[in-house]
Amino acid sequence: MARILIVDDEKPLADTLATILRLKQYEVEVAYDGVEGITAAQRFHPDLIVSDVAMPKRNGVEMAIALTQSVPQTKILLVSGQAVTTGLLQEARERGYDFECLAKPLHPVDLLNRIAFLLSASSSAQAS
Repeated sequence: MARILIVDDEKPLADTLATILRLKQYEVEVAYDGVEGITAAQRFHPDLIVSDVAMPKRNGVEMAIALTQSVPQTKILLVSGQAVTTGLLQEARERGYDFECLAKPLHPVDLLNRIAFLLSASSSAQAS
């Protein structure tokens, strides 16, 4: 069973997504800001992290950069509905980090399909 960490400061959104993923038989944990996300990822060792970008304490891009060093095997999918994201992602690319980012709002089916694709690509790479 794949392990997914949801990181989003919008608690109802994070909790709803976690419920949907659990119904799809994923093992899921939730964190509500980037600092909690780092702690949870280091403890939970998820296969995939789905994280908002604009969050208090530590934004999703900063969290993702930190986690590429401490849990490098974990895939990261960022989601955002804010224009500030473009600048944050560009700064990360200039530092050598390139993260996929989907725009909010997104349909749950589209997100589930992307999650399934990323996890299958991950398990295919491990099998090689």
